[in-house]
Amino acid sequence: MPQQLTSRRGLLFGTAAVSAGALLAGCTSNEPKEQEQAADTQPAADDQPGKQVTIGFAGPQADHGWLNAINENAKSRAEKYQDVTLEITEGSNDTAAQIGQIETLINKKVDVLVILPADGKALTQVGLKAMRAGIPVVNLDRIFNTPQAYRCWIGGDNYGMGLNAGHYIGEQLKDKPDARVIELAGLDNLELTQQRTQGFDDALKNYPNIRKVARQAAEFTVESGQAKMAQLLQAQSRFDALWNHDDDQGVGALRAIEQAGRDDFLMVGGAGALSAFQAIKQDDGVLKATVLYPPTMAASAIDLARALGQGKGVGGLAEYEIPASITLYSAVVDKTNVDQYMSTGFE
Repeated sequence: MPQQLTSRRGLLFGTAAVSAGALLAGCTSNEPKEQEQAADTQPAADDQPGKQVTIGFAGPQADHGWLNAINENAKSRAEKYQDVTLEITEGSNDTAAQIGQIETLINKKVDVLVILPADGKALTQVGLKAMRAGIPVVNLDRIFNTPQAYRCWIGGDNYGMGLNAGHYIGEQLKDKPDARVIELAGLDNLELTQQRTQGFDDALKNYPNIRKVARQAAEFTVESGQAKMAQLLQAQSRFDALWNHDDDQGVGALRAIEQAGRDDFLMVGGAGALSAFQAIKQDDGVLKATVLYPPTMAASAIDLARALGQGKGVGGLAEYEIPASITLYSAVVDKTNVDQYMSTGFE
């Protein structure tokens, strides 16, 4: 998991990104249920008001489409519940500022904290402080250095993103002799980028006819995506597939591809932006699929925090307590299932 991320993000259960908190939708008390009414009239047990819970939410500055969607998912999920009050801080990429914001929430004695740290390592101590003060912490995506700093971690699978992207490309090219692929990565100093590349490389080992012939690191921005993709296109006169780590930088990559007049390969993106879903559905360009890292994880973090605050477990599991960690699945979205995921796309 990423330990430092200053300009961007550091997927729900199974392939259920489309139904954020599908497993958690059954968060319920441990008491036996009353006799249920018909499914179309009976609200889910999770929707029934319970003990009032104040949740403090602290995340980084929303300087990227994914991070903005994280905030919106948290807000909209909290608004769903009559028994939840959300105290949300102004996002900051300055670790000292974010620590101060979290300490303010601790001093307010919120019931539960949801924290997506700008820097997991640097914010570990404030996570420990909250836990020692008796405030359970839901650590969102970028992980703290020790599990003592959180009650539950929920986040994406960066290695799985690369693995699934590689298998998707591999299946498309498995019958093509001497197939060539290239990779447009994210920031190379981030562990998440290295994990995505490792997963991609490991998947390609299953396809001996495929070679990765080039890799270029960008910066998870539209501008860097366009510039680095232009360099790749100039250096590689022939390749059959491109994996781009991030749909935001993919907007720039697609601009460079259009400017170069290239359409002789397929492209797979990453994260799940609405613009990527729309291009995949339209199916008139090189972008054929994207691998999810859905911001709906923030909605599930609110579900988890509410369950913790009310002393509930998770419906669908035999255990009385919520899990210590939940790793989300990186589903591949292509034209066969894009309609299912369209509502989760972020701008």
